[in-house]
Amino acid sequence: MDDKALLDSAIAFHGHFCPGLLIGYRAALIGLRELGVQRAQDEELIAIAETDACGVDAVQVLTGCTLGKGNLLFRDWGKQVFTFGRRSDGRMVRVALRYRATWREEDDQLPEAERRQRARDRMQSMGDEELYDVRWVDAPLPGPARIFKTVQCGQCGEGVMEARARLRDGQPVCPECYGEVYTRRLV
Repeated sequence: MDDKALLDSAIAFHGHFCPGLLIGYRAALIGLRELGVQRAQDEELIAIAETDACGVDAVQVLTGCTLGKGNLLFRDWGKQVFTFGRRSDGRMVRVALRYRATWREEDDQLPEAERRQRARDRMQSMGDEELYDVRWVDAPLPGPARIFKTVQCGQCGEGVMEARARLRDGQPVCPECYGEVYTRRLV
C-alpha cells in the first residue's frame, strides 16, 4: 500500500484528518522504516504510545499494533512520543515529536480550524528530522500478551481479570468496586 492509501486508511479509521493523526502517521512510518519491518500480523512488532491522543489511531492502522493483541502499550505521560520494537531481535526505536515543531506564535490569534490547517500543512512539508527526534533505545522489550483467568467480583458480580482483582474480606473485588476507578453508573 502506498503512503497516500495508508494515510487514507488512517483517516477513515480515525474519522477525520487532523494534526494529531498526522503526528502518529509520520511517527509510525519512521518506526517501520527504521526497524525494516512491515505491518504486524500478530505480536512480532510492538508499539508504546506515551499519549492517548489522535496519533495512536494512525499507529494502530500502520503498524497493526493494538491494545487487544497486547502489542500496543499505553503510558499515560502526555507526550507525543512513540516507541516501536521488533521482537525478533529486541531492537527498539523511539520517535519523539520535537517541542513546538509545528507551532508558530502568530497562529495563536487564528481560529482553531485555521490553526489546525496550518499545522497540518507545515507537517506535510517538513522533513522527518525537523519534526522528530529519532533514537535507538536500549531497553528490554515488553513480553508478549498474557491471558489471565477471569474471576467474579464479590461485590458487583461482574467478571474481572484475576491479575486486576483485589482481595476484600477474602473475596476478589474488581478495581471499580474496590474504589480505584471512579465511574458513574448510568442506571
